[in-house]
Amino acid sequence: MTDLAYVSATTLAAMVRRKEIGCLELLEHFLGRVAEFDGEINALCQLDPQTARDRARAADATIARGDPTGPLHGVPMTVKEAFDVTGLVTTWGLESEAENRAEKNAAAVDSLLRAGANIFGKTNVPVMLADWQSYNPVYGTTNNPYDLSRTPGGSSGGAAAALAAGMTPLEIGSDIGGSIRNPAHFCGVFGHKPSFGLVPQAGHAPSYHRSSLDVVAIGPLARTADDLETTLSVIAGPEPEDAEAWSLRLPPSRLAGLRGARVAVLVGTPMHPVDCTVAGLMAAAADAAEMVGAHVDRAPSFPIDLDEADRLYVQLLRGSTSARVPEPMLRHLEETHAARTPDDDLHLVRGNAGVFQSHREWTVASEQRHRLREVWAHFFESYDVLLCPIAPTPAYPHDQAGDRTDRRIMIDGEKGHYFEQLFWAGIPNVAYLPSTAVPIGRSREGLPVGMQIIGPYLGDRTTITVAAAFEEIGCTFSPPDRYSASR
Repeated sequence: MTDLAYVSATTLAAMVRRKEIGCLELLEHFLGRVAEFDGEINALCQLDPQTARDRARAADATIARGDPTGPLHGVPMTVKEAFDVTGLVTTWGLESEAENRAEKNAAAVDSLLRAGANIFGKTNVPVMLADWQSYNPVYGTTNNPYDLSRTPGGSSGGAAAALAAGMTPLEIGSDIGGSIRNPAHFCGVFGHKPSFGLVPQAGHAPSYHRSSLDVVAIGPLARTADDLETTLSVIAGPEPEDAEAWSLRLPPSRLAGLRGARVAVLVGTPMHPVDCTVAGLMAAAADAAEMVGAHVDRAPSFPIDLDEADRLYVQLLRGSTSARVPEPMLRHLEETHAARTPDDDLHLVRGNAGVFQSHREWTVASEQRHRLREVWAHFFESYDVLLCPIAPTPAYPHDQAGDRTDRRIMIDGEKGHYFEQLFWAGIPNVAYLPSTAVPIGRSREGLPVGMQIIGPYLGDRTTITVAAAFEEIGCTFSPPDRYSASR
């Protein structure tokens, strides 16, 4: 039989429909992969094999009757720990939430189940989803399948690691500070951060919080662009309380591929450099796009002050997430903010200021954001997509010492601030734009490197189409050698 570990989800669904493999057989294959490999990766933080087996048997019976339920019928998959799944615990990495067993599914989980997917477990995250590393006191540390000494990224780090190691064919994550794109980049997989509001947030929250957040987006991670498209079509839609009144009509892609596409490229800025490996692979991807007929502008004129947009993003981001900060953590931030000096780290000062801003300050910032959205809309009249980095470097060694604000990353041998990773995440997030992560190669050390494809608001199908076009010219997922052999 064909090795199933790295077959795409849409292909697996087709195999099930053609009765080339049974749903239970397919589930057992991935459960076997988890048993064999996850001990050293620690990507899967919860498993629910019995429920999944019952669901697989029912799916097989449905196939026998000739009545598959949807585009993911019988496909086993996992979801990020932050999503509620009935009967499973949702902790967000907090020990205080270790007994928070969900009584119903998140909206996106329900959509996946209605489409026939078979959710068999959940994947690891950092505390409060607030890091580009995935470790917490409840479930421990998740390792990168390409180098176990390095981070898989965060906050959907377990999701990307499980995909890269062939332990699941499909995942969903969330992204407010790069949390889909960053782990996709570090683990060499595809990811899509949708336009804000395109996918419902219901059921993606700690137990003490119910309302949706500004800036955050729910989206898929996969090993092919086609799987991103399929999954986005399944999970996109209104929040449950709005479903009776409206339905989604997402615009088609404005492109058929790269030929004729108007492509802007941004690789680093004077204030925000990237590693030469990232820059070199991005340059090669731009050259490859040009070779197949794209119109590539490597020095586009931005009518936007990107550093000012970054400041605005951090203010809105911290204002959004402040509502979910547990009280002990909030008191610590309050003390830090009160003791700040003019010489304090700019990232720390901006972040804390965003947490404690007044409602009027947030309203003014939101007005600036909407003006910025108009500027981006005008930009995307001249260009179809913008290519830029996801993070300044490939995956780096685990670093769990001290506070995040004290950490540094090495960019071409020079120390860069840990929060430089947030700059690239914020370019689309502050303006609610979609962004698709695509793998574009490996570093000399064999570490994956990705690139994000940003498009106009609600241009999600355009960015995914461009990702698929890059996939056709060689920007593909390639599994880590350690896990690529057939079981």
